[in-house]
Amino acid sequence: MCDIDEYPRHYGGSGRRNFLKLASTATVLGLVGGGLFSGPTHADALTKAQRDSMTPEQIIEAMKRGNARFQRGERKPRNYLNEQRASASGQYPAAVLLSCIDSRAPAEVIMDLGIGDIFNCRVAGNVENNDILGSMEFACKLAGAKVVLVMGHTKCGAVKGAIANAELGNLTGLLARIKPAVEATTYTGDRSATNYDFVDAVARKNVELTVADIRRDSPVLAELETQSRIKITGAMYNIGTGAVEFFG
Repeated sequence: MCDIDEYPRHYGGSGRRNFLKLASTATVLGLVGGGLFSGPTHADALTKAQRDSMTPEQIIEAMKRGNARFQRGERKPRNYLNEQRASASGQYPAAVLLSCIDSRAPAEVIMDLGIGDIFNCRVAGNVENNDILGSMEFACKLAGAKVVLVMGHTKCGAVKGAIANAELGNLTGLLARIKPAVEATTYTGDRSATNYDFVDAVARKNVELTVADIRRDSPVLAELETQSRIKITGAMYNIGTGAVEFFG
């Protein structure tokens, strides 16, 4: 894209005036730069005022809109360097995500998120443990995030490993945390790791159980949710379609 000063050389003085008018309008409408959650006020990274003005439900809706853009092959215009610079002195993420390490399911990309928009905990099988709970408590109680989202995905290798009773070093203990979901999944048919319908059903159940575990294992987060200061919920990302399905 040409610099503003170059525009008149191609289109003349009236072109420059029209360009500046359009640029000003785009800024007012929040179309230039800014994180996923930026509204009418232009910002290169999510501000405290913007984050604090949103409800958990509005934040989730913003994520849904970002995923809809991703599915259309679009993305919000942004300048990552400006976002990095704007957030260097402070961060005000709106949500904390617990997602899988799968390279095909990067939350920031599939929900069109910018630098400073979310905290993201990633671990195979998107399971919770004390370290992740501590991170979530920091994100919500101290840093002000309003949504805790557990996001699983289809064709999850960690879920397949849990179903197949795979064993490998420290991975064995991690997969053990997914096995309750295998046992709790109601499914008529082939309950093997080669049946992706069953794998996906277990992945969904694993998200549901993890959401319940977070409420059970973190009184801090449970209290914040009881006070309606945060929302704890789940989602499933479809590797094949690019769609994120949010639970309730």
